[in-house]
Amino acid sequence: MPSSHVLVGASARPARPVVCRISPADLLQSLKQGLDDFLAMPSHAAFLCLIYPLLGLWLISLASGYSMLPLAFPLAAGFALIGPLAAIGLYELSRRREAGLDTSLTHVFDVLHSPSLGAIVVLGLLLMAIFLVWLAVAEAIYVANFGYAAPASIRQFADDVYTTRPGWNLIVVGTGVGFLFAALVLTISAVSFPLLLDRDVGAAVALLTSIRVVIANPLTMALWGLIVAALLVIGSLPLFLGLTVVMPVLGHATWHLYRKAVEPDPASRLDYRPRERAPRYAADFPASLFPTRR
Repeated sequence: MPSSHVLVGASARPARPVVCRISPADLLQSLKQGLDDFLAMPSHAAFLCLIYPLLGLWLISLASGYSMLPLAFPLAAGFALIGPLAAIGLYELSRRREAGLDTSLTHVFDVLHSPSLGAIVVLGLLLMAIFLVWLAVAEAIYVANFGYAAPASIRQFADDVYTTRPGWNLIVVGTGVGFLFAALVLTISAVSFPLLLDRDVGAAVALLTSIRVVIANPLTMALWGLIVAALLVIGSLPLFLGLTVVMPVLGHATWHLYRKAVEPDPASRLDYRPRERAPRYAADFPASLFPTRR
């Protein structure tokens, strides 16, 4: 059944991926390999196209009023919660480069032809749900400390946050709750999306394998989470411009970390290709517009 394929993959009894022990040296090597992939492939262009529209929408919302101002930081921080989904095209490019296949930027969309697309969508929806819950919780924390009234200005908002007791309550509680959300997402998505690109195992198997990786390497994966958070903060400081480098490098590095954390499967597919289309000719118009026409 299609639903069972989404959960467990093509096999009724999927093989359990073998989880490996990794060390901080593996994290550094993964980052080095991710940087090498970034320098070899123009993947940063995709993030330039993604970051600036998001940033523009955020600035427009601030210009139209200050009602969204309390959620500005939760929105920026919450981007890391959906980062594993946003970077899936980068995993695909690293996968293709590793296999010696063509790595032009158009292959980012080959994910749409993956046999695991249904499972990828399911996990993506899960991350989006977690992101929306985080925004709702962040707003509730703000309302609990400052009420429903919107800030009168950016300066007043900054003064309220940094110079009042409710403001420091907001910082402490918000940071603590945000850490829990980040830890949850790291646990369920550390290797789940790369695994789905590499094998047709289903969403449930991918999620459980990611959890097993974190359980088997708690300190190393905690360090990886700190590295990711630190690099995202550094990349966000210069008006988010640094994310055009940080996000692709982290995306590529995550693929290589997956390769170290999960033993390769000799039977896994090396490539999947879009279905070839027969050539179309002007004499066939308009009949060639219909899908039944071959």
